[in-house]
Amino acid sequence: MLIVRSAALFVVAALFEIGGAWLVWQGVREHRGWLWMTGGVLALGAYGFVATFQPDAHFGRILAAYGGIFVAGSILWGVVADGYRPDRFDLSGALICLVGMAVIMWAPRNGG
Repeated sequence: MLIVRSAALFVVAALFEIGGAWLVWQGVREHRGWLWMTGGVLALGAYGFVATFQPDAHFGRILAAYGGIFVAGSILWGVVADGYRPDRFDLSGALICLVGMAVIMWAPRNGG
């Protein structure tokens, strides 16, 4: 059950961080205005709290593992939100990052 909770928290973190960054991008680069940027800043702030709910107590491990989710989630966000078409290298790299995340986060450890 801890793996399911941890994975769900990673997904929530990705939605806040990637979504927040995308809103800021839209506000600045696409000239959508300060409301978009404000929404992005608020979402990025919320992202900062999500990691604190992870069951593992090691900050460095959580953030390092989350990096794999960020990479794959960013590519997926681009597909859904911007019509981006990843190539085989994008997909291979994202898969490598997800495997790395799983090893960092959920490999069996003895006492620590």
